[in-house]
Amino acid sequence: MLDAHQLNVFLVAAETLNFTLAARRLHMSQPSVSQHIQSLEQHFGQSLFIRAGRTLQLTDAGEALVPMAQDMVNRSIRIEETIKSLQGEVYGHLLVGCSTTPGKYILPQLLARFHNTYPQVKISCHVASQDQSLQTLENGEIHFALASVPHTSFKNIEFSKFMTDRVLLIVPLSHPWAKKGIIEPDELFKTNFIFREDNSGTQVTVQSALADAGIDIIDLKTLLVLGNSEAIALAVKEGLGAGFISSLVVSRLVNGQVATVQIKGIELSRDIYIGRLTNRLATKAQTAFWNFAIEQRETIVKELNAEQAEII
Repeated sequence: MLDAHQLNVFLVAAETLNFTLAARRLHMSQPSVSQHIQSLEQHFGQSLFIRAGRTLQLTDAGEALVPMAQDMVNRSIRIEETIKSLQGEVYGHLLVGCSTTPGKYILPQLLARFHNTYPQVKISCHVASQDQSLQTLENGEIHFALASVPHTSFKNIEFSKFMTDRVLLIVPLSHPWAKKGIIEPDELFKTNFIFREDNSGTQVTVQSALADAGIDIIDLKTLLVLGNSEAIALAVKEGLGAGFISSLVVSRLVNGQVATVQIKGIELSRDIYIGRLTNRLATKAQTAFWNFAIEQRETIVKELNAEQAEII
């Protein structure tokens, strides 16, 4: 009979294509991982991996096994969590995906509160771009995702608004705009900018708001494109140029070390949503987390807003 644990070992090996990395992720020894794979290959009577030195590649049989193994492992986890939950406690392992800003500045408070209420539930957070997080959720590889855009292209994901995040224009303290505090939209063409990558939630928000004001972001002077808001905040602090970042990043990282500037007639903000799959039966732990997030969002938002109100 197939062993769900062995199938999970196979899935991690199939993802990493490296038994040593798989062993490290599974907190096992490399020989133990190899032994589990060999047992599966003996069970099926065929190889699951092509071995060429240290390089691994899935065979056709291995490729075919991956989705079926994922299904069986997920079912095994769901069975175990459900039976344990019948004892009166909520058990399980939740996988949450999110982009950089929600992951670092929103989730910790939510996860800490949830863990205090449900200590038997383990939670792993996977930080990636919002498109990657939502695609991973759609594929069933994670249970929840935080995103700034409720993509309608994902038909099996239900979204609920969690909070509104202000996006601020920041400049070095030595910048001429620092003393003005507010500028006309046309003045944006007069300085260098440090932007996020095109598909980031922050960049999409800025691009849309400026477009509504008749400004094409492509026409602004781009000095650098950086992969996270913290890097932009520090680059602005060092005097490299202006940037748009979440008020959460400003309040936690560079408050008082950069100047915030308003753009006359332009408000920059984005809504942060939490999403979950609707085409799969949720475990008790998953249902508890969703309900808890909805119940706690008001309290968490008040705390975050209090932090942001102190931005100078």
